Amino acid sequence: MNTDLLCRLCEMPGISGREERVRDLIHEEIEATGDLFDDVFVDRMGSLHCVRYPRKRSAAKSKGKAKLTGGKPVAGATRVMLACHMDEIGFYVSHIDDNGFIRVNAAGGFDTRNLFSRRIRVCTKKHGDLPGVMNPGGRPIHIASPEDRKKVPEVKEFLIDIGMGGKEVRKRVRVGDMVVMDEPFVEVGDKVVSKALDNRIACWVGIESIRQLNKSGKPHRCEIHVVFTVQEEVGLRGAMTSANRICPDIVLGVDTTLSCDTPGVPKEETVTVQGEGVALGVMDSSMIADHRLVDELEATAQKSNIPCQRSILSRGGQDGGAAQRAQHGARAGALAVGVRYIHTVTEMSAKKDIEAMRDLLAAWLPTVK
Repeated sequence: MNTDLLCRLCEMPGISGREERVRDLIHEEIEATGDLFDDVFVDRMGSLHCVRYPRKRSAAKSKGKAKLTGGKPVAGATRVMLACHMDEIGFYVSHIDDNGFIRVNAAGGFDTRNLFSRRIRVCTKKHGDLPGVMNPGGRPIHIASPEDRKKVPEVKEFLIDIGMGGKEVRKRVRVGDMVVMDEPFVEVGDKVVSKALDNRIACWVGIESIRQLNKSGKPHRCEIHVVFTVQEEVGLRGAMTSANRICPDIVLGVDTTLSCDTPGVPKEETVTVQGEGVALGVMDSSMIADHRLVDELEATAQKSNIPCQRSILSRGGQDGGAAQRAQHGARAGALAVGVRYIHTVTEMSAKKDIEAMRDLLAAWLPTVK
């Protein structure tokens, strides 16, 4: 497994609306490989579109293997869109007070119980990424009242301290600057732990599944659109505009989902179990999947001995839900990797499940008619 690429993707700052660094990293990775896609461009919203046209076997052989030809549009080819959002949850600077304390506005869904005592980076245009800490305002534990200790602050009550006075902070930081959590990617046993596994896992899979398909030498009749979308965490926005442009026949939201296989959660609310493979999304708040598509993906997984599990997410959605409703609609589904402790800096996933999602896409795409 190419964990170096996943590490670089996860540690790269890129909140909703500020995905440009992640997009550049993905673009560079694709360009370095050279032959994964036939057309690559960035749309007006900032989503990165990577198109691979149909391939067929040639009568000629190279080193004993059949060569693939194609790489050009084919009239009537089925269009498959894989929506892999680039954005992580984060913050925008909203105010700097006279003492240099920074207030922020959330971009994405945070459980503020997870924001205490965090290291952060304020990403500025002229002065680079500035380290700092995030804490709620108010009394520390030594002088806090019992009522203070029970309170869970709102985002507006948290402050960022970069260790400078008001004048110095205002020289370096502007309202609208991006703020991200500053935590390293680590491997723990057979798992990976990081911020932004949601959804840099899918960005990794979007690259690696096509790389695997390309190396396999298998032909495919469909036109593949891997779209690294923007602003998923604030309303599936990039997926909607991208799907309106592509008008796909089939769309898969490639994402993460909950893995609540931990103490304190009833078994019926687990959603996915880590180590049991890629999740086939049947239903979530944004979409009810095309049942035939779920069956097709499951059959491909079983035929290829790829571990998979079905899942239903009662709250929360993904890009497939927006793309399903674009233009004339599309057959829609979702593939996901289960994440423990989601939307925190300790998101955890099993390598086995990440590899299963890559393998399933690489095996399924050649079967699309």
